[in-house]
Amino acid sequence: MFHFSKISFSFFFLLTLNFSVFAQQNEKAPYVVMVSFDGFRYDYVEKYNTPNFKEFIKQGAAAEMMLPSFPSKTFPNHYTLVTGLYPGNHGLVDNTFYDKGRDTFYSIRQREKVEDPYYYGGLPLWQLVQQNGMKSASYFWVGSETPIGGQFPTYYHRFDDTVPHKKRVNAVFDWLKLPEAERPHLITIYFSMVDTQGHEYGPNGLKTKEAVMEADSLVGMIVEGLKKIDLPVNLILVADHGMYEMQNKPEYFIYQEDVLAGIPKNDFIFVNNSTHANIFIKNIAKTDSIYNVIKARESHFKVYKKAEIPAKLHLNQHPRIGDLFFVVEPAYSIYSKEALAKKPETRSVWGVHGFDPSVTPEMGAIFYAKGPNIKAGVKIPAFDNIHVYPLVAAILGITPPKVDGNIMVLEGILKK
Repeated sequence: MFHFSKISFSFFFLLTLNFSVFAQQNEKAPYVVMVSFDGFRYDYVEKYNTPNFKEFIKQGAAAEMMLPSFPSKTFPNHYTLVTGLYPGNHGLVDNTFYDKGRDTFYSIRQREKVEDPYYYGGLPLWQLVQQNGMKSASYFWVGSETPIGGQFPTYYHRFDDTVPHKKRVNAVFDWLKLPEAERPHLITIYFSMVDTQGHEYGPNGLKTKEAVMEADSLVGMIVEGLKKIDLPVNLILVADHGMYEMQNKPEYFIYQEDVLAGIPKNDFIFVNNSTHANIFIKNIAKTDSIYNVIKARESHFKVYKKAEIPAKLHLNQHPRIGDLFFVVEPAYSIYSKEALAKKPETRSVWGVHGFDPSVTPEMGAIFYAKGPNIKAGVKIPAFDNIHVYPLVAAILGITPPKVDGNIMVLEGILKK
């Protein structure tokens, strides 16, 4: 017959007590919920008088604006936010790009490419969190449905923009109500409606305002829901970029066919992203001659040899950047005549992003944060979005790997 000795009982009691203390400490460890409203320009809160955003800002920290990395596109910047790396360092250099290594194109609409870890560098926040013994979750975010480094977030969903917004928010609450052992300490969640309407109607359109107000109601729903959950949750509201109003007038269009006229089509691969473009030259010996032809046609755009791309863009080292690179002046876009013909003639304006944020303030995005680890009522100047990654790591008590971002930029908003 088995008997407990006094020593065995004492050891069992202490083991149980220590486990209980550990669980209580973990219960009190911080949480981060990071919400992205795609295309939410830095000035929309004031422009459209959003009550829930304004109340949130009073209670937390707010940046004048958060500057996206170049190019100011959706995939590069969402992935920068969760890796702390410039697009030229993490590899998602655009929404669409050419990859010489595989002689193929990557596009955000190609499911098999989006889910292929080959295209994604860096260590995403989900994996960083999991490497440090915590769980993570994502209800849509660039990279979250890809086994980067062999791992997915603990909980994730394949992107489906038809999923109701409130269902996404309720999933966040459900995750935070899980038992501690199963509960994610990092949650990311994404909404596209502000960007969608901003593209369609421009940043000043009525439908864009309605989308902004819907985002505002979701902020209210999230804040109220978190009040009912007794956990130290830090809520961060971000966007990937802003939006620029483009005029549907011929004088603002740069025609791809005119820029490339006379250059044999077999000599190059052209990747057009409207506000910038890449040329991959098949015979490198022809680089100078092709460059000189295009340089002579510069009008409302600049063309650079790869090595001469301005350092501020952080792009000239990656093989997915072309041998020649175009940067278009704000207010203008480069289009093929075929693509332009598909745009509705009745539309007088539409929204565009992708411009250099350092010369186009309309590209500025939002950054607001509040919670038990964030100082209240703090205003901070504009900063680059690479610094969000080390901030999230600091809140969670994690030492991040070396990235382009630096915690010193945002440590002033943290409570000591």
